[in-house]
Amino acid sequence: MKKSNIQIPAENNKVILLDYEFIDGASNLPVVIFCHGLKGFKDWGAWDLMGSAFAKANYLFIKFNFSHNGGTPEEPIDFPDLEAFGNNNYSLEVRDLKRVLDWLETSDLPADLSNINLMGHSRAGGITTITSAKDQRITRLITMAGVADYEERFPTGKKLEQWKKDGVYYVKNGRTHQDMPFYYQLYEDFQESRDDLHILSAAAQLSIPHLIVHGTSDPTVDVQDAHRLKNKSTHSQLALIRGADHVFGASHPWKSDLMPNDLRQVVQCCVNFLNACPA
Repeated sequence: MKKSNIQIPAENNKVILLDYEFIDGASNLPVVIFCHGLKGFKDWGAWDLMGSAFAKANYLFIKFNFSHNGGTPEEPIDFPDLEAFGNNNYSLEVRDLKRVLDWLETSDLPADLSNINLMGHSRAGGITTITSAKDQRITRLITMAGVADYEERFPTGKKLEQWKKDGVYYVKNGRTHQDMPFYYQLYEDFQESRDDLHILSAAAQLSIPHLIVHGTSDPTVDVQDAHRLKNKSTHSQLALIRGADHVFGASHPWKSDLMPNDLRQVVQCCVNFLNACPA
């Protein structure tokens, strides 16, 4: 059973678009909720193939677009709504993930609500870590190429001053050739909520099993971030994928019917981890 683009109401008249997949006739399935990273979306690259692999492994797999990721219900792929993208922030994404968890509890999906697992890629590695530290509904956590600290990724010095003065800075999206806006509100929101958005502190508070997956050749989030998370997360395991990049060999669009080898290795690591750690 597979369904796409379910709409969950969110803030600022935006919606969360959500997909799920599971084997027909299954019941009481453990859940994996996947959260995409910055400049990402649920339909990116090989994420759909990844979801099918989890479904075949007897999991209910859910993936969704954060409400302000830049997509729309009419165009969920890429970034037709750059204004929403510019107004996104970490606190919003934490609230979006809570909305998805709340929706799951009221859905009629064949979910084992005592076995809910979060999986966050890149920037969402932080969102899922922060959520897992506070939300007792979460059973296990998987972070893929996850960042260890949001604050250190902000501009500093004169660049930060210029951002405040201009109210926005732009980053070129090499694939879509769009100038992606980052409004200063992102930094203001972080400063207002910095204690709640401190990833390493959240990792130190985790009392659930945590799998940290990272490519050793990641050019976007250095593998050292994985080691920093491992040092803080008491119940963690570290799985390094030798030679893998930030997206584990995938790209968008992904036209093959098979996952790239590195991503297939990631999924196998994840399934082994979930099966080995009792709920």
